[in-house]
Amino acid sequence: MEPIDEVLTNLRRVIRATDLHSRQLSKKSGLTAPQLLVMVTIQKHPEYTISEIAKEISLSQATVTTIVDRLEKRELLHRVRSDVDRRRVHPQLTESGKKLIAAAPTALQDSFVEQFEQLEDWEQAYLVAALKRVAQMMDAERIDASPLLHVGDIDTRAQEADEPAASS
Repeated sequence: MEPIDEVLTNLRRVIRATDLHSRQLSKKSGLTAPQLLVMVTIQKHPEYTISEIAKEISLSQATVTTIVDRLEKRELLHRVRSDVDRRRVHPQLTESGKKLIAAAPTALQDSFVEQFEQLEDWEQAYLVAALKRVAQMMDAERIDASPLLHVGDIDTRAQEADEPAASS
């Protein structure tokens, strides 16, 4: 097999594995991976605002706002004004949201993270550099993406507000 064919085949395998896990996550929990990531971040950092959540998970504020809106409609979270500064609003999980997180399957990248952390420093640096180069070759370095393996539809509202957008 030619090297380019090996690269494309392995990229397709990564995309396919991510897609299959995203479907399983959605089927079991009713959530997309970015929605789950937002909820887990809110659980870990209840004092965060939407902009702080966006920074934490490397998504645009517009994307996170759209996700929070959808989760609020499902009554999985609600917004609470800060007692200290009334201008600050903090998303907070409802009891339903907490139960859903507890029952949700683990993220696909959990085993990847575990194996990646076992690599030597030079191997980690090599993988990071190679993947950055692949993203550059695909003109993808400006695409809004979180450190979460997920495949999904692009949110056009977030895209209009903050080019380019990510899945939600």
